[in-house]
Amino acid sequence: MKELEIRENDAGQRLDKYLGKLLREAPRSFLYKMLRKKNITLNGRKATGEEKLCAGDQVKLFFSDETYRKFTGDAPVKAVEQELQIIYEDPDVLFFVKPAGMLSQPDHTGEPSASEYLLGYLLRTNAVSQDDLKTFRPGVCNRLDRNTTGILCCGKSLKGLQTLSGLFHDRKIRKYYECLVEGVVDRPGSLHGFLVKDGRTNTVRICDADPGGGSLIETEYEPVCSDGERTLLRVRLITGKTHQIRAHLSSIGHPVTGDPKYCHDRRSLTWARSHGYPYQMLHASEIIFPETVEALPSLSGKRIYVPAAFRTLITAE
Repeated sequence: MKELEIRENDAGQRLDKYLGKLLREAPRSFLYKMLRKKNITLNGRKATGEEKLCAGDQVKLFFSDETYRKFTGDAPVKAVEQELQIIYEDPDVLFFVKPAGMLSQPDHTGEPSASEYLLGYLLRTNAVSQDDLKTFRPGVCNRLDRNTTGILCCGKSLKGLQTLSGLFHDRKIRKYYECLVEGVVDRPGSLHGFLVKDGRTNTVRICDADPGGGSLIETEYEPVCSDGERTLLRVRLITGKTHQIRAHLSSIGHPVTGDPKYCHDRRSLTWARSHGYPYQMLHASEIIFPETVEALPSLSGKRIYVPAAFRTLITAE
């Protein structure tokens, strides 16, 4: 017999949905048969599966450990051990700085991503258990290019994950980046256009008018300082599309320094590498939450800021 207590992350859903995630290898017909025969009970009573679960409810499974293991699957959730530069953490959310080279989300290569590093940290600190992960998976809510550094926002609880995802989707979080660009930029600007992807080369291009299938994008920027050859910009990402900042700035003649895809000046690439940056000098530095976040009051008006490490290069020379 297996006895499970419903936690906050699993509350609010139907019992049959919960069982389907917990016993993901079991046919639905098996689950309903177990409910009819009272081999699965809710709070000691027969259940139909339509009941809405509440935190603290008790679910009992009256079958063997072997059957339980068979239907839950033996393989543990993939998690990777690595130290994370955590900026902020509470019971619902966690923010950390993604280094260059780390994937934000899993892809077809099977390489570890920020999601697996997050799970590794949460398992190591006992914030979750492998059993918890059978019915709820904490996750990363925003994306950064592989070699773009900066702030990743993660939901630890269901409430945290849903709240962050909703705020990003509705563009209620203001997102700012810092980057070094080629040339002198002496005034703020606002860029609009249409972004078109090229899947063959994994690049994008910017068009003034939609050629068909393009995404409307908007980027704002303001100069921070310049050494006469390069400029440090503070960029606000209003929309958030693949390679948006990199392609948008390149389209006006100010590519991000060291960017192998959108900066075609070999001197820029050489300069970046000589300073320890064999990739684009672009960093997600700041997020600002709306004044009121009803679901998570701890985030109301919150500002998270982590300056780019390369800021000192432009001011020191």
